[in-house]
Amino acid sequence: MTSPTLAVRQASDQDLPQLFDLYRHLDPEDAPPPAPDAARGILKQLSRYEGSGVFVGEVAGTLVASCTLIVIPNLTRGGSPYGLIENVVTHTDFRQHGFGRRLLDHAAEAAWEAGCYKLMLMTGSHRPEVLRFYQDAGFEQSKTGFQKRRVPPRPEG
Repeated sequence: MTSPTLAVRQASDQDLPQLFDLYRHLDPEDAPPPAPDAARGILKQLSRYEGSGVFVGEVAGTLVASCTLIVIPNLTRGGSPYGLIENVVTHTDFRQHGFGRRLLDHAAEAAWEAGCYKLMLMTGSHRPEVLRFYQDAGFEQSKTGFQKRRVPPRPEG
């Protein structure tokens, strides 16, 4: 059986409802998306960073995969920026067709076109198949990642 054809492009305002549905396959417990006006503003803000954006993969009019690339200006490495990939997701019904890999390849090409000297991503998953997916997509597990999350303020009362 052949895989359906995937069209890869940058997300637009019109994609937001489907994109939010797709994000439920990333983390069903995640907070709901912002109001439509706020979401459109965030998408516009992302586009202000040259080379950055939310990339989507579409099959027959349905968004089935996505990732976000942020190109970060840099004062080292001769001023070459670096890229950060976040929110990599493929709809559960469309996994194992190479769609996630295609999105990551597209994001990598966009990063190289923007002059990035490296491209990074982090995953919170320890599942061997997820780690293998990223390695098969050309990413190496070569650094130690750290994060610090904001603690929400406690309600007064």
